[in-house]
Amino acid sequence: MHSNTLKDSGAKLMNFAHRVVLKVSGNRLLANPFGMPVVELHTVGRKSGQPRSCYLTSPVHDSRRVVLVASKGGDDRNPDWYRNLQANPDAELVIYGQRRKVHARTANVDERADLWPKIVSAYAGYGDYQQRTAREIPVVICEFRD
Repeated sequence: MHSNTLKDSGAKLMNFAHRVVLKVSGNRLLANPFGMPVVELHTVGRKSGQPRSCYLTSPVHDSRRVVLVASKGGDDRNPDWYRNLQANPDAELVIYGQRRKVHARTANVDERADLWPKIVSAYAGYGDYQQRTAREIPVVICEFRD
């Protein structure tokens, strides 16, 4: 339990630091880490019902959708944002400065098989994260609603 609390605190601190750097730099610094755009995901907390937001990267995106990877750095647990989307799949995200309404769903087996090589090609670290955990890392397809 102690190591999970430490990991979660570290992830929250990193997300906070990322938010500060983006704000202070006018969204110029850290906007495309590893060549992937930063996405600010806005969800509703599954337990609290309160608005939640976090910064993620999108290895695959186009005019219809944004793909997110629920890797949590290879942790054995799914990230809170993913569990929030499972409970409340209608969310909003900001990509390239544009706020969009999305409907999120976990990729089915065929979609994941198609997307995973593209995801790892965009950032090899996702492959490393999958190696670290026994769980299959969920791939989340956020389809634009507006």
